[in-house]
Amino acid sequence: MRVCLLTDKPDHPLLAAASSVLTEAGHRVTFLDPDAGPGSSVEPIPPDGLADVYLLKAHTPRALALARHAEARGARVVNSAAATELCQDRSRIAAVADAAGLPMPRTRTLNALSEILDGPGWPQDGYPVMVKSRHSRRADLVARVDGPDELRDLVAAWPHEPVVLQEFVANSGWDHKLWVIAGEVFAAVRPAPVGAPPDGARPAPLVRDLPASWTRLALRTGEVFGLDVYGVDVLDRAGAPVVVDINAFPGIRGPEGAPAALAALALRAPRPIASPVLPGPPVLSVPSGPPVPSGVPAYGA
Repeated sequence: MRVCLLTDKPDHPLLAAASSVLTEAGHRVTFLDPDAGPGSSVEPIPPDGLADVYLLKAHTPRALALARHAEARGARVVNSAAATELCQDRSRIAAVADAAGLPMPRTRTLNALSEILDGPGWPQDGYPVMVKSRHSRRADLVARVDGPDELRDLVAAWPHEPVVLQEFVANSGWDHKLWVIAGEVFAAVRPAPVGAPPDGARPAPLVRDLPASWTRLALRTGEVFGLDVYGVDVLDRAGAPVVVDINAFPGIRGPEGAPAALAALALRAPRPIASPVLPGPPVLSVPSGPPVPSGVPAYGA
């Protein structure tokens, strides 16, 4: 089988290890950086150059265009271009998750961050509030805002940035990373990007025993968004998981067995994927609860 990895990081540990597994099994593996060629257009793939399957790790416009071109020629793409593009838009993520009943913070969308200064009573639920770029990308905006002064500073720095405002989820300062490859769930706990972890704490190791409810949430997320390789960022609020981000084909590092799982996924027959139906503007709710105690959190039952 011919497998092509669409990425600008061929030396990424997961991709390099999965490539070795496939090559040792006698399959042909190539790497292609969609943004490495001249110009901004995507060159058509010649018939004899079409791979059997493409692993879509790059998420740039050219990568998505190349993935769509490969799909139109009959190649399998993991994840699909449509699912990958959906997961770059946090406003659409919130709307789809809301329609499916996935637990996410309440989310509002602004066409530009400066609009927040014109809205009555923004933020409507008070502080703190999470402000994130609507379109997920490298070096995007993800910030916790604790008051009006911080908000004005953020607006001054990012006035024209399309953003989503999200309810801040009280948590222990630890971010639970759930990575899924073809239905196999891997988990780790790391310091949250906003909100300091306990004093002197170090990143926690990979988690081997995950409650069934958390595993079901991770797998259900993949079904809803049509994903085979993805990450779900979860905060633990009093033992209950709250999804705060979903990433198509994230940079998975560390889990034993992940390269073999990715190699097996590349070789398996495609499964039918239903496109999510986007409802109206996202208004999500998360039940209120007491703050999570400090320290490395224990998973809820």
